Amino acid sequence: MQLIDGKAIADQVKQEIAQEVAEIKAKGGKVPHLAVIIVGHDGGSETYVAHKVKSCEQVGFKSTKIAFEADITEEELLTQIDKLNKDEDLDGFIVQLPLPKHISEQKVIEAIDYRKDVDGFHPINVGRTSIGLPSFVSATPAGILELLKRYNIETSGKHCVVIGRSNIVGKPVASLMMQKGFPGDATVTVCHSRTKNLKELCLSADIIIAALGSPNFLKADMVKEGAVIIDVGTTRVPNANTKTGWKLTGDVDFENVAPKCSFITPVPGGVGPMTICSLLKNTLLAGKKEIYK
Repeated sequence: MQLIDGKAIADQVKQEIAQEVAEIKAKGGKVPHLAVIIVGHDGGSETYVAHKVKSCEQVGFKSTKIAFEADITEEELLTQIDKLNKDEDLDGFIVQLPLPKHISEQKVIEAIDYRKDVDGFHPINVGRTSIGLPSFVSATPAGILELLKRYNIETSGKHCVVIGRSNIVGKPVASLMMQKGFPGDATVTVCHSRTKNLKELCLSADIIIAALGSPNFLKADMVKEGAVIIDVGTTRVPNANTKTGWKLTGDVDFENVAPKCSFITPVPGGVGPMTICSLLKNTLLAGKKEIYK
């Protein structure tokens, strides 16, 4: 069993980006600029945003954090997004999800100029990704593919089961895994809460990508010997033995599943660190105008 070390790969990717930014600077070029909008004071969101800002510093990007109270109206937020769309110094920006209940997340996603949508959530980027055109690929799926690529995990002709059908992970990663190329060329089955023969399908899988947000869902009796397991889940589960009183737990029963695997991602330290890297890569592409001229 080999552990897929997302943190080590993320550090490697950040070094590569930092080197490229240094070269851009040396040639007198424009340093990529990323803005992050956060609404309210959700603990998880604030932590993610802090990580994103710190990561920008590490690679030499310019970053701007824009914070609003939870009572901002939808109209006010959309006005702010319009301003960022028009800001020529800004290469890419994201609106940290989730948003307060009175604001439509879909409206917000669609209001972002798709050429600055470095989260890859805009329908134009999602559509372009699904038909294999250059696009800003959604950060978590892009991170998963980067891990498979860097660990040289064979995907061609393999049966890949994706558990979860969210617009942010499940659907885009399924689409990417079936496209021509490496990683890709897999035969993909997408499973969800209505899937009847889930265990049977998982047992036939060479690669399982678990992205359903249900702690310890994937058990050892659902995994065949030698399978590759990518655990996207990150749920805070109460734990009396930790300082915080909780433990970050994945969708996979790691302790019992790991011995059966050829490769497996841990939680934390697997897919998580790669998500921010993908955001940085998209911002670099946006800065260089490599996707949309």
